[in-house]
Amino acid sequence: IKLAYFDQMRENLDLNMKAMDFVSGGREHIDIDGKSKHIIGYLRQFLFTGKQAMAPIRMFSGGEKNRLMLAKILSQPANLLILDEPTNDLDVETLELLEEMLVDYTGTLILISHDRTFLNNVVGSTVVMDGDGVINQYAGGYDDYLIQKQDSLNEKKAKTAPKIKPKSKPDSKKLSYKQQQELKQLPDKIEKTETEIGEIQLQLSDPEFFQKPESQDALIRLARLEADLERYYEKWSELE
Repeated sequence: IKLAYFDQMRENLDLNMKAMDFVSGGREHIDIDGKSKHIIGYLRQFLFTGKQAMAPIRMFSGGEKNRLMLAKILSQPANLLILDEPTNDLDVETLELLEEMLVDYTGTLILISHDRTFLNNVVGSTVVMDGDGVINQYAGGYDDYLIQKQDSLNEKKAKTAPKIKPKSKPDSKKLSYKQQQELKQLPDKIEKTETEIGEIQLQLSDPEFFQKPESQDALIRLARLEADLERYYEKWSELE
């Protein structure tokens, strides 16, 4: 395995180095997919002018530094890319360029990002920490994950939801007083939990929400609520 890693903290950037030397290691030509390319020509693919290619990295903006790091990583003969928040500070044109390059990438890509649209356009599967130490993999991008998660939740609800029989009442005589009270409270708990889940999912439908500090808390809260809802339905089925 040949690994290339994008670090959003840019810790391996030497700000006094020329951009072209940072990418090429001081060489005028680099090998890209078995073909030799002049370093300035290669950097033009990443929207750098010849003047920028020869400038020290300290002159660059945050977005330009990220673009330069991506140029270096994608020039390496790696078959495994790990990109940690690569879209930070990127303009729309650079973002579209990155999406195009990653879609054409033939190796394995591990991508960490809060940009839902970017994930939807690039990835083939999504790995999600669903809470309680559970990690699941879903086919497709982030929106595909939400659909599959909701389908799974609906399926579990359908299996565990009590069947209502006309003109019949549950035999509460077999339940203890505590169990009867618990059964009585479950519909309200389920309704409140489903309402809060819907509110959080509405927040998560806005890509800009992931730029806010509270987005992580919302994801954790959503996972806990979904686990609670599943537990409530299982308890209802048990008591019924």
